[in-house]
Amino acid sequence: MQDFKTGYLTLSSAKSMFVTQLLGTAMGCVIAPLTFWMFWTAFDVGDPDGLYKAPYAVIYREMAILGIQGFAKLPKHCLTLCCGFFVAALIVNLVRDVTPSKISKLIPLPMAMAAPFYIGAYFAVDMFVGSVILFVWERMNKKDADDYSSAVASGLICGDGIW
Repeated sequence: MQDFKTGYLTLSSAKSMFVTQLLGTAMGCVIAPLTFWMFWTAFDVGDPDGLYKAPYAVIYREMAILGIQGFAKLPKHCLTLCCGFFVAALIVNLVRDVTPSKISKLIPLPMAMAAPFYIGAYFAVDMFVGSVILFVWERMNKKDADDYSSAVASGLICGDGIW
């Protein structure tokens, strides 16, 4: 959906976006396995001391073990904590939905609070810096901020990924 939003912003036709998505997916089905094979044979992928550490590999391995061996492989009280925080997130969302807008805007979204745990704290810092920039920009020139903030935000996110 994000690609179609970008297509809308750049005045591209939905048909050309769809065809491009199909071509990109087909190419990815061939290029991605070949690239993985090349890295796998040429480098020590997943070695903690190597050039390509693959930090998420440990997380995905543990999720696969959990999926195969069940909840018995979780640490003691882990499932209880998960259920407790799930219920707490539901309650926070319900409270946010039923309170007046003046109060609800002060209640944090549990999904937004969970993002740094999954993605990493660096992303939360980037989002905070971007929000401060947007806040100041809207105070200085609201029209330009409305017109260009999506493009500037995309550039900042891409620039951070390159950095």
